[in-house]
Amino acid sequence: MRTFKWLGALTFGALLVLTGWLWLSMLSPWTYDRPDHLNPVQEGPHRVFVYGTLTHAPIRWLVYGRAGEPEPAALEDFERTGLDLSPAPGARVEGLLLRVKAEELERLDRYERLGIRYERVRMTLSDGRRVWVYQRLD
Repeated sequence: MRTFKWLGALTFGALLVLTGWLWLSMLSPWTYDRPDHLNPVQEGPHRVFVYGTLTHAPIRWLVYGRAGEPEPAALEDFERTGLDLSPAPGARVEGLLLRVKAEELERLDRYERLGIRYERVRMTLSDGRRVWVYQRLD
């Protein structure tokens, strides 16, 4: 019986640590300050191509409050290299196209640490639509 109590306490502690880490990394006002040199997010709908963790509905829900209705999308002449995209003629990166509001784009910027870890750049998908894509900074 004592083993079950310890196992329960350990499980609860692990869930508490995971919840704290998720809150700190995605929602906390203390772990990210938008750099001053970045332009403010423009109002209106935005299209974002995602190819990593944001392809998973639970992550999108945690980051900007809803899973949305993503569409399959592809980016031609790039390949995924770790957490980034690199030019690669003839290659193709499969991902999702998200449609987000300005507030949701700001939350995505926070998650990606815009201006610190990533920059948000305009690219053209295989079907010709212009989208935002997060790329790693050097």
